[in-house]
Amino acid sequence: QVNVMDYGGGSVQAGGSLTLSCAGYGYAIDRRCFGWFRRASPESEREGVATVDFNGEKTHYADSVKGRFTISRDTAQNMIRLEMNDLRPEDTAIYYCAATDRWDACDNWANYKYWGQGRQVTVSS
Repeated sequence: QVNVMDYGGGSVQAGGSLTLSCAGYGYAIDRRCFGWFRRASPESEREGVATVDFNGEKTHYADSVKGRFTISRDTAQNMIRLEMNDLRPEDTAIYYCAATDRWDACDNWANYKYWGQGRQVTVSS
């Protein structure tokens, strides 16, 4: 069994910064890829934001956040962070941390099967 818990979020004005954190627990958690996703509204599609591999060396970003967001992984504590800078109103969404059900292809959004509960991020103009 694999459990994912995400933390952080909040409200900020445009141009500001926020950090999200995530912890994973369970079978082979240190071998799984982790990623952040977001959903702007109940009617919208869930969008992949960023991914990181098992040792934190390989990352992947959606074009919409490249250069503004940074995903990192503390392998000793198995914590994953998403630092979000230069936030824009269009970044407003519920953000979800997720883990894969396999050890490779971290940049394939479809491989993420275990989900955190979600954290609200609101950016005002």
